[in-house]
Amino acid sequence: MSRVLIIGAGGVAAVTVKKCARLPEYFDEIYLASRTVSKCEALQNEIGADRIKGVFAVDADNAAEVEKLINEVKPDLVVNLALPYQDLPIMDACLATKTDYLDTANYEPKDVAKFEYSWQWAYQDKFKDAGIMALLGSGFDPGVTNVYTAYAAKHYFDEIHYLDIVDCNGGDHGQAFATNFNPEINIREITQRGRFFEEGEWKETDPLSVREDLDYQNIGVRASYLMFHEELESIVKHFPTLKRARFWMTFGDAYLNHLRVLEGIGMTSIEPVEFQGQKIVPLEFLKAVLPNPGSLAEGYTGMTCIGTYITGIKDGKEKTIFIYNNCDHAVCNEEVGAQAVSYTTGVPAMIGAMMMLQGKWHKPGVWNMEQFDPDPFMDELNKHGLPWHVIECDESPFKK
Repeated sequence: MSRVLIIGAGGVAAVTVKKCARLPEYFDEIYLASRTVSKCEALQNEIGADRIKGVFAVDADNAAEVEKLINEVKPDLVVNLALPYQDLPIMDACLATKTDYLDTANYEPKDVAKFEYSWQWAYQDKFKDAGIMALLGSGFDPGVTNVYTAYAAKHYFDEIHYLDIVDCNGGDHGQAFATNFNPEINIREITQRGRFFEEGEWKETDPLSVREDLDYQNIGVRASYLMFHEELESIVKHFPTLKRARFWMTFGDAYLNHLRVLEGIGMTSIEPVEFQGQKIVPLEFLKAVLPNPGSLAEGYTGMTCIGTYITGIKDGKEKTIFIYNNCDHAVCNEEVGAQAVSYTTGVPAMIGAMMMLQGKWHKPGVWNMEQFDPDPFMDELNKHGLPWHVIECDESPFKK
Protein backbone atom coordinates (compact mmCIF):
# COMPACT_ATOMS: atom_id res chain seq x y z
CA MET A 1 0.00 0.00 0.00
CA SER A 2 1.32 3.45 -0.92
CA ARG A 3 0.22 6.85 0.26
CA VAL A 4 1.22 10.09 -1.48
CA LEU A 5 0.82 13.72 -0.40
CA ILE A 6 0.77 16.22 -3.28
CA ILE A 7 1.42 19.85 -2.35
CA GLY A 8 0.14 22.36 -4.89
CA ALA A 9 -3.12 22.69 -6.82
CA GLY A 10 -2.26 24.58 -10.01
CA GLY A 11 -2.38 23.37 -13.61
CA VAL A 12 0.53 20.93 -13.29
CA ALA A 13 -0.77 19.52 -10.02
CA ALA A 14 -4.20 18.94 -11.54
CA VAL A 15 -2.64 16.80 -14.29
CA THR A 16 -0.49 14.84 -11.82
CA VAL A 17 -3.41 14.22 -9.48
CA LYS A 18 -5.68 12.98 -12.28
CA LYS A 19 -2.97 10.69 -13.65
CA CYS A 20 -2.18 9.28 -10.20
CA ALA A 21 -5.87 8.74 -9.48
CA ARG A 22 -6.13 6.44 -12.51
CA LEU A 23 -3.41 4.17 -11.15
CA PRO A 24 -4.61 2.80 -7.80
CA GLU A 25 -2.15 -0.08 -8.14
CA TYR A 26 0.65 2.45 -7.53
CA PHE A 27 -1.17 5.26 -5.69
CA ASP A 28 -3.51 3.66 -3.17
CA GLU A 29 -4.23 6.83 -1.23
CA ILE A 30 -3.83 10.40 -2.51
CA TYR A 31 -3.91 13.49 -0.30
CA LEU A 32 -3.83 17.10 -1.56
CA ALA A 33 -2.68 20.29 0.12
CA SER A 34 -2.44 23.91 -1.00
CA ARG A 35 -2.52 27.40 0.44
CA THR A 36 -5.94 27.67 -1.25
CA VAL A 37 -7.81 24.59 -0.03
CA SER A 38 -10.77 25.33 -2.30
CA LYS A 39 -8.62 24.31 -5.29
CA CYS A 40 -7.96 20.96 -3.62
CA GLU A 41 -11.66 20.54 -2.85
CA ALA A 42 -12.53 21.22 -6.49
CA LEU A 43 -10.14 18.47 -7.62
CA GLN A 44 -11.51 16.09 -4.99
CA ASN A 45 -15.06 16.77 -6.17
CA GLU A 46 -14.07 16.20 -9.79
CA ILE A 47 -12.05 13.02 -9.23
CA GLY A 48 -13.91 11.54 -6.26
CA ALA A 49 -13.33 11.18 -2.54
CA ASP A 50 -12.68 7.47 -3.05
CA ARG A 51 -9.39 8.41 -4.76
CA ILE A 52 -8.60 11.74 -3.10
CA LYS A 53 -8.80 10.72 0.54
CA GLY A 54 -8.23 14.11 2.09
CA VAL A 55 -7.56 17.78 1.36
CA PHE A 56 -5.74 20.30 3.52
CA ALA A 57 -4.76 23.95 3.70
CA VAL A 58 -1.03 24.45 4.16
CA ASP A 59 1.44 27.31 3.96
CA ALA A 60 4.33 25.61 2.14
CA ASP A 61 6.67 28.46 3.08
CA ASN A 62 6.40 27.25 6.68
CA ALA A 63 8.42 24.09 7.26
CA ALA A 64 6.84 23.48 10.67
CA GLU A 65 3.36 23.63 9.17
CA VAL A 66 4.32 21.20 6.41
CA GLU A 67 5.95 18.92 8.98
CA LYS A 68 2.73 18.89 11.02
CA LEU A 69 0.73 17.96 7.92
CA ILE A 70 3.13 15.15 7.00
CA ASN A 71 2.87 13.75 10.50
CA GLU A 72 -0.93 13.80 10.18
CA VAL A 73 -1.10 12.17 6.72
CA LYS A 74 1.94 9.89 7.12
CA PRO A 75 2.66 9.63 3.36
CA ASP A 76 5.30 7.42 1.79
CA LEU A 77 6.17 10.26 -0.58
CA VAL A 78 5.66 14.03 -0.74
CA VAL A 79 5.27 15.37 -4.29
CA ASN A 80 6.10 19.08 -4.29
CA LEU A 81 4.20 20.87 -7.06
CA ALA A 82 4.14 24.20 -5.25
CA LEU A 83 6.40 27.16 -6.14
CA PRO A 84 10.20 26.82 -6.40
CA TYR A 85 10.54 29.21 -3.44
CA GLN A 86 9.04 26.48 -1.27
CA ASP A 87 11.40 23.63 -2.14
CA LEU A 88 13.64 24.05 0.89
CA PRO A 89 10.90 24.35 3.54
CA ILE A 90 9.24 21.22 2.16
CA MET A 91 12.58 19.38 2.05
CA ASP A 92 13.18 20.42 5.67
CA ALA A 93 9.79 19.00 6.63
CA CYS A 94 10.52 15.75 4.78
CA LEU A 95 13.87 15.52 6.54
CA ALA A 96 12.27 16.05 9.95
CA THR A 97 9.68 13.34 9.28
CA LYS A 98 11.98 11.00 7.29
CA THR A 99 9.72 11.09 4.23
CA ASP A 100 10.75 10.75 0.57
CA TYR A 101 10.53 13.89 -1.57
CA LEU A 102 10.02 14.75 -5.28
CA ASP A 103 9.79 18.07 -7.13
CA THR A 104 9.71 19.37 -10.70
CA ALA A 105 11.76 22.57 -10.46
CA ASN A 106 14.81 23.59 -8.47
CA TYR A 107 14.88 26.09 -5.65
CA GLU A 108 15.18 29.81 -6.18
CA PRO A 109 15.03 32.50 -3.50
CA LYS A 110 12.03 34.79 -3.78
CA ASP A 111 14.07 38.00 -3.54
CA VAL A 112 16.65 37.04 -6.19
CA ALA A 113 15.80 35.79 -9.70
CA LYS A 114 18.42 33.06 -9.58
CA PHE A 115 17.90 29.32 -9.68
CA GLU A 116 20.53 26.65 -9.18
CA TYR A 117 20.86 23.24 -7.56
CA SER A 118 23.47 24.12 -4.94
CA TRP A 119 20.90 24.74 -2.21
CA GLN A 120 19.24 21.36 -2.73
CA TRP A 121 22.42 19.39 -3.42
CA ALA A 122 23.57 20.58 0.01
CA TYR A 123 20.96 18.21 1.50
CA GLN A 124 22.69 15.11 0.07
CA ASP A 125 24.33 13.90 3.29
CA LYS A 126 21.33 14.79 5.46
CA PHE A 127 18.93 12.81 3.30
CA LYS A 128 21.35 9.92 2.97
CA ASP A 129 21.90 9.75 6.73
CA ALA A 130 18.12 9.86 7.29
CA GLY A 131 17.64 6.97 4.85
CA ILE A 132 15.29 8.95 2.60
CA MET A 133 15.42 10.04 -1.02
CA ALA A 134 14.87 13.32 -2.86
CA LEU A 135 14.29 13.22 -6.63
CA LEU A 136 14.85 16.64 -8.17
CA GLY A 137 13.31 18.01 -11.34
CA SER A 138 10.83 15.30 -12.36
CA GLY A 139 9.06 17.42 -14.98
CA PHE A 140 9.81 17.62 -18.69
CA ASP A 141 12.57 20.19 -18.83
CA PRO A 142 14.07 19.56 -16.36
CA GLY A 143 13.16 15.91 -16.08
CA VAL A 144 12.40 14.07 -19.29
CA THR A 145 15.22 15.92 -21.06
CA ASN A 146 17.63 14.62 -18.41
CA VAL A 147 16.33 11.09 -18.95
CA TYR A 148 16.63 11.51 -22.72
CA THR A 149 20.30 12.36 -22.20
CA ALA A 150 20.89 9.32 -20.00
CA TYR A 151 19.06 7.10 -22.50
CA ALA A 152 21.17 8.40 -25.38
CA ALA A 153 24.39 7.92 -23.42
CA LYS A 154 23.37 4.35 -22.56
CA HIS A 155 22.13 3.20 -25.97
CA TYR A 156 23.59 5.42 -28.69
CA PHE A 157 27.00 6.75 -27.66
CA ASP A 158 30.33 5.86 -26.12
CA GLU A 159 30.82 9.55 -25.32
CA ILE A 160 28.50 12.54 -25.67
CA HIS A 161 30.13 15.84 -26.65
CA TYR A 162 27.46 18.37 -27.67
CA LEU A 163 23.98 18.76 -26.22
CA ASP A 164 21.22 21.20 -27.20
CA ILE A 165 17.86 21.00 -25.46
CA VAL A 166 15.07 22.62 -27.48
CA ASP A 167 11.61 23.59 -26.24
CA CYS A 168 9.04 24.75 -28.77
CA ASN A 169 5.42 25.61 -28.06
CA GLY A 170 3.85 25.80 -31.49
CA GLY A 171 0.36 26.29 -30.08
CA ASP A 172 -2.06 29.20 -30.12
CA HIS A 173 -4.17 30.05 -27.06
CA GLY A 174 -5.76 33.14 -28.60
CA GLN A 175 -4.64 35.51 -25.82
CA ALA A 176 -2.80 38.76 -26.52
CA PHE A 177 -0.22 37.87 -23.87
CA ALA A 178 -0.18 34.92 -21.50
CA THR A 179 2.33 32.50 -20.00
CA ASN A 180 1.86 28.74 -20.13
CA PHE A 181 2.87 28.20 -16.51
CA ASN A 182 3.04 30.40 -13.41
CA PRO A 183 3.58 33.93 -14.86
CA GLU A 184 5.82 35.02 -12.00
CA ILE A 185 8.19 32.06 -12.35
CA ASN A 186 8.07 32.13 -16.15
CA ILE A 187 8.96 35.81 -16.49
CA ARG A 188 11.69 35.63 -13.85
CA GLU A 189 13.20 32.75 -15.82
CA ILE A 190 13.24 34.30 -19.28
CA THR A 191 14.39 37.78 -18.25
CA GLN A 192 17.58 36.44 -16.68
CA ARG A 193 20.88 36.46 -18.52
CA GLY A 194 21.48 33.49 -20.79
CA ARG A 195 24.04 30.95 -19.68
CA PHE A 196 25.60 27.90 -21.33
CA PHE A 197 28.51 25.52 -20.82
CA GLU A 198 31.41 25.37 -23.27
CA GLU A 199 34.90 23.87 -23.02
CA GLY A 200 34.91 23.53 -19.26
CA GLU A 201 33.38 26.87 -18.28
CA TRP A 202 30.07 28.67 -18.04
CA LYS A 203 29.52 31.60 -20.38
CA GLU A 204 26.83 34.29 -20.25
CA THR A 205 24.81 36.23 -22.80
CA ASP A 206 22.36 39.11 -22.58
CA PRO A 207 18.76 37.90 -22.09
CA LEU A 208 17.30 36.40 -25.29
CA SER A 209 20.13 37.88 -27.39
CA VAL A 210 21.18 34.67 -29.19
CA ARG A 211 18.73 33.31 -31.76
CA GLU A 212 18.56 30.24 -34.00
CA ASP A 213 15.74 29.50 -36.44
CA LEU A 214 15.07 25.77 -36.00
CA ASP A 215 12.74 23.39 -37.82
CA TYR A 216 10.63 21.50 -35.26
CA GLN A 217 9.00 18.16 -36.06
CA ASN A 218 5.31 18.57 -37.02
CA ILE A 219 5.45 22.31 -36.28
CA GLY A 220 7.89 23.99 -38.65
CA VAL A 221 10.52 26.70 -38.33
CA ARG A 222 10.41 28.79 -35.16
CA ALA A 223 12.69 31.44 -33.70
CA SER A 224 14.55 29.85 -30.77
CA TYR A 225 16.45 31.79 -28.12
CA LEU A 226 19.32 30.70 -25.90
CA MET A 227 18.48 30.68 -22.19
CA PHE A 228 19.82 29.14 -19.01
CA HIS A 229 17.82 26.19 -17.73
CA GLU A 230 18.51 24.21 -14.60
CA GLU A 231 18.96 20.79 -16.19
CA LEU A 232 22.13 22.05 -17.87
CA GLU A 233 23.77 22.33 -14.46
CA SER A 234 23.13 18.73 -13.44
CA ILE A 235 23.69 17.20 -16.89
CA VAL A 236 27.09 18.88 -17.22
CA LYS A 237 28.00 17.58 -13.77
CA HIS A 238 26.98 14.00 -14.49
CA PHE A 239 28.25 13.74 -18.08
CA PRO A 240 31.81 15.10 -17.87
CA THR A 241 32.63 14.32 -21.53
CA LEU A 242 30.37 17.19 -22.65
CA LYS A 243 32.17 19.94 -24.52
CA ARG A 244 29.11 22.15 -24.83
CA ALA A 245 25.57 22.17 -23.41
CA ARG A 246 22.85 24.71 -24.20
CA PHE A 247 19.10 25.27 -23.86
CA TRP A 248 16.78 26.94 -26.39
CA MET A 249 13.15 28.06 -26.18
CA THR A 250 10.83 29.49 -28.81
CA PHE A 251 9.07 32.85 -28.51
CA GLY A 252 6.89 34.63 -31.04
CA ASP A 253 7.40 38.28 -31.94
CA ALA A 254 4.15 39.36 -30.28
CA TYR A 255 5.14 37.70 -27.01
CA LEU A 256 8.58 39.33 -27.04
CA ASN A 257 7.14 42.75 -27.88
CA HIS A 258 4.74 42.55 -24.95
CA LEU A 259 7.53 41.35 -22.68
CA ARG A 260 9.88 44.18 -23.69
CA VAL A 261 7.20 46.79 -23.04
CA LEU A 262 6.35 45.30 -19.65
CA GLU A 263 10.02 45.12 -18.76
CA GLY A 264 10.62 48.66 -19.98
CA ILE A 265 7.94 50.12 -17.72
CA GLY A 266 9.07 48.11 -14.70
CA MET A 267 6.22 45.60 -14.52
CA THR A 268 8.57 42.59 -14.48
CA SER A 269 10.58 43.90 -11.52
CA ILE A 270 10.75 41.89 -8.30
CA GLU A 271 11.76 44.96 -6.27
CA PRO A 272 8.89 46.20 -4.05
CA VAL A 273 7.41 49.62 -4.78
CA GLU A 274 5.20 51.90 -2.71
CA PHE A 275 1.57 51.96 -3.86
CA GLN A 276 -1.29 53.55 -1.94
CA GLY A 277 0.46 53.16 1.37
CA GLN A 278 1.67 49.58 0.96
CA LYS A 279 4.53 47.70 -0.63
CA ILE A 280 3.75 45.67 -3.75
CA VAL A 281 5.98 43.69 -6.12
CA PRO A 282 5.22 44.70 -9.73
CA LEU A 283 5.72 41.16 -11.07
CA GLU A 284 3.30 39.74 -8.48
CA PHE A 285 0.72 42.34 -9.54
CA LEU A 286 1.29 41.45 -13.20
CA LYS A 287 0.73 37.79 -12.36
CA ALA A 288 -2.62 38.71 -10.80
CA VAL A 289 -3.90 40.41 -13.97
CA LEU A 290 -2.56 37.94 -16.55
CA PRO A 291 -4.64 34.90 -17.58
CA ASN A 292 -4.34 31.90 -15.27
CA PRO A 293 -2.35 29.26 -17.21
CA GLY A 294 -4.90 26.68 -16.13
CA SER A 295 -7.60 28.63 -17.99
CA LEU A 296 -5.86 28.42 -21.37
CA ALA A 297 -6.71 24.81 -22.21
CA GLU A 298 -10.11 25.36 -23.81
CA GLY A 299 -9.62 26.27 -27.46
CA TYR A 300 -5.82 25.90 -27.34
CA THR A 301 -4.66 24.55 -30.72
CA GLY A 302 -1.35 23.22 -32.01
CA MET A 303 1.35 21.25 -30.24
CA THR A 304 4.66 21.34 -28.44
CA CYS A 305 7.94 19.78 -29.48
CA ILE A 306 10.51 19.31 -26.72
CA GLY A 307 13.65 17.31 -27.22
CA THR A 308 17.39 16.94 -27.10
CA TYR A 309 19.94 17.04 -29.90
CA ILE A 310 23.03 15.09 -28.92
CA THR A 311 26.26 14.69 -30.86
CA GLY A 312 28.94 12.26 -29.75
CA ILE A 313 31.09 9.28 -30.61
CA LYS A 314 30.01 5.67 -31.17
CA ASP A 315 32.55 3.04 -32.23
CA GLY A 316 35.00 5.76 -33.17
CA LYS A 317 32.56 7.62 -35.43
CA GLU A 318 30.70 10.86 -34.81
CA LYS A 319 26.89 10.75 -34.90
CA THR A 320 23.94 12.98 -33.97
CA ILE A 321 20.50 12.00 -32.73
CA PHE A 322 17.38 13.92 -31.77
CA ILE A 323 15.08 12.50 -29.07
CA TYR A 324 11.77 14.34 -28.82
CA ASN A 325 8.07 14.36 -28.00
CA ASN A 326 5.17 16.14 -29.67
CA CYS A 327 2.25 16.92 -27.38
CA ASP A 328 -1.08 18.23 -28.71
CA HIS A 329 -2.86 20.90 -26.65
CA ALA A 330 -6.37 19.85 -27.73
CA VAL A 331 -5.72 16.16 -27.01
CA CYS A 332 -4.47 17.05 -23.50
CA ASN A 333 -7.55 19.17 -22.89
CA GLU A 334 -9.82 16.34 -23.97
CA GLU A 335 -8.06 13.85 -21.68
CA VAL A 336 -7.48 15.84 -18.49
CA GLY A 337 -8.73 19.39 -19.09
CA ALA A 338 -5.24 20.88 -19.36
CA GLN A 339 -3.03 22.48 -21.98
CA ALA A 340 0.11 20.66 -23.14
CA VAL A 341 2.62 22.65 -21.08
CA SER A 342 0.91 21.59 -17.85
CA TYR A 343 0.54 18.05 -19.20
CA THR A 344 4.19 17.64 -20.15
CA THR A 345 5.23 18.55 -16.60
CA GLY A 346 2.44 16.81 -14.70
CA VAL A 347 2.81 13.39 -16.33
CA PRO A 348 6.57 13.03 -15.60
CA ALA A 349 5.90 14.03 -11.98
CA MET A 350 3.50 11.08 -11.74
CA ILE A 351 5.98 8.73 -13.43
CA GLY A 352 8.84 9.84 -11.16
CA ALA A 353 6.63 9.18 -8.14
CA MET A 354 5.75 5.77 -9.56
CA MET A 355 9.45 4.94 -10.04
CA MET A 356 10.13 5.80 -6.39
CA LEU A 357 7.14 4.00 -4.91
CA GLN A 358 7.91 0.86 -6.93
CA GLY A 359 11.52 0.95 -5.79
CA LYS A 360 12.81 1.04 -9.38
CA TRP A 361 14.43 4.38 -8.60
CA HIS A 362 15.21 4.51 -4.93
CA LYS A 363 18.32 5.16 -2.89
CA PRO A 364 18.95 7.48 0.05
CA GLY A 365 20.25 10.92 -0.82
CA VAL A 366 19.46 13.75 -3.23
CA TRP A 367 19.44 12.81 -6.92
CA ASN A 368 18.77 14.18 -10.37
CA MET A 369 16.84 12.25 -13.00
CA GLU A 370 19.81 11.29 -15.17
CA GLN A 371 21.47 9.44 -12.29
CA PHE A 372 19.06 6.49 -12.60
CA ASP A 373 18.49 3.81 -15.23
CA PRO A 374 16.48 5.64 -17.92
CA ASP A 375 14.83 2.58 -19.48
CA PRO A 376 11.87 2.04 -17.10
CA PHE A 377 11.03 5.75 -17.11
CA MET A 378 11.19 5.88 -20.92
CA ASP A 379 8.85 2.88 -21.09
CA GLU A 380 6.30 4.62 -18.87
CA LEU A 381 6.38 7.80 -20.99
CA ASN A 382 5.06 5.77 -23.91
CA LYS A 383 2.29 4.28 -21.78
CA HIS A 384 1.02 7.50 -20.21
CA GLY A 385 0.67 10.03 -22.99
CA LEU A 386 4.17 11.27 -23.82
CA PRO A 387 5.48 8.97 -26.58
CA TRP A 388 9.01 9.71 -27.69
CA HIS A 389 10.86 9.32 -30.97
CA VAL A 390 14.51 9.08 -31.97
CA ILE A 391 15.83 10.47 -35.25
CA GLU A 392 19.38 9.73 -36.36
CA CYS A 393 20.46 12.95 -38.09
CA ASP A 394 22.90 13.38 -40.96
CA GLU A 395 24.25 16.34 -39.01
CA SER A 396 23.31 18.59 -36.12
CA PRO A 397 21.35 21.77 -36.92
CA PHE A 398 23.79 23.54 -34.62
CA LYS A 399 27.30 24.55 -35.59
CA LYS A 400 30.15 23.32 -33.49
